[in-house]
Amino acid sequence: MTEHEPTVDERLAALEEAIAELSTRRVAEPSSDPGDDQFWIVNELERQDLEVVTFAGRLEVPDAGPVHWQYGQGAAELAERDWSELAATMDALAHPVRLRLVQLVHCGVRTTAELQQQEGLGTTGQLHHHLRQLVAAGWLTSPRRGHYEVPATRVVPLLTIMLAATH
Repeated sequence: MTEHEPTVDERLAALEEAIAELSTRRVAEPSSDPGDDQFWIVNELERQDLEVVTFAGRLEVPDAGPVHWQYGQGAAELAERDWSELAATMDALAHPVRLRLVQLVHCGVRTTAELQQQEGLGTTGQLHHHLRQLVAAGWLTSPRRGHYEVPATRVVPLLTIMLAATH
């Protein structure tokens, strides 16, 4: 009788389950103590011999409450994917005014009127143009006319992109 070798999908599911279990634990501030496990996700990936790219987050979002989010994909599958399909989504963030708009909306500036009061966002027409692009790409939604929010499913991915850009 041979032992079943787990597939990448089975291993990824097990990793996501482990991350979910670990994310329910209280996370302490990083410590300089070498005994602390600052790489608990990486160590779990190594323990399961997985080559995946993953990100997760847990935070409180004003007006939306707690957001828990995780996603992972096999490194090979990600490398083989047609990245050009992602151009429109990435392009929506590739402008300083649109990045500022998403940041402002994420931080609580939610209405067109409030956004127009901010400096450096251009004319009313330019503001609406940028908002339309962000809505079309899914980075913002408009639950009612003149009001915007970052969808809960986009908060952690957005913050992950910002974090990745800092390194």
